Formats: sequence, C-alpha cells, structure tokens
Amino acid sequence: MEQNFDMIYLFGFSPRYGNELNRLLPIIRNHLQKGSSIGMVLIQDGVIGASSKGKMINSMKQLGNLNFKLFVMKPDLKARGIPLEHTNENIKPIDYTELVDLLDNSGKVISWM
Repeated sequence: MEQNFDMIYLFGFSPRYGNELNRLLPIIRNHLQKGSSIGMVLIQDGVIGASSKGKMINSMKQLGNLNFKLFVMKPDLKARGIPLEHTNENIKPIDYTELVDLLDNSGKVISWM
C-alpha cells in the first residue's frame, strides 16, 4: 500500500460514547482547507463508527463527507465483533502491515486516543 499523507491521525475513541470526534472535526477541516493531505485510521474503539449497520452517528457522517481517506483496522473490527462486510463502503479495512506502510509514508502521525 503506497499512500503518502502530510499527516495521518490514529483515532481510538468510540464515536458512540464520547465527544472526541466532534472536537477533532474542526481541526481536520482546518488542515484540509490549508491543502494538507490527510488520512485517518480508526483503531481500538474508534472502529465502532465504521459499521454500516444501525444508525450512523452525525459526527461519522460529517467525517465521511470530508475529502480525505479513512481506514479501519481489521483486527480491531474482529475483536469487537464487527464483520468486514458490515464496514462502511467509504472506509478501507487494513491490517498491521498496511498500517506500518501508512505510518512510514506519512509526514506526521497524530495519535488521538
């Protein structure tokens, strides 16, 4: 997986049970307005927002409407009982090898956990 980003966010909070994503959205919008290329990897409890089943949380809808690439960790989906086929079509599932490649090819890694 060869993708280069100016920065990549690792997001590990459940969007269903906290306000962290709402606080992060304006920061991402600001970076995008400045022309930064951004990616985000949903990890740990952050993968809960990747499910296409049930009602989509407003903050996840807003995130999906931004012009940047979203990824989700396959092992974290599995650990939380979310089947790959229930992953939102706009979010690319990745494994640890692909995560390492993403991090290696990004200018900055920002952990939001």
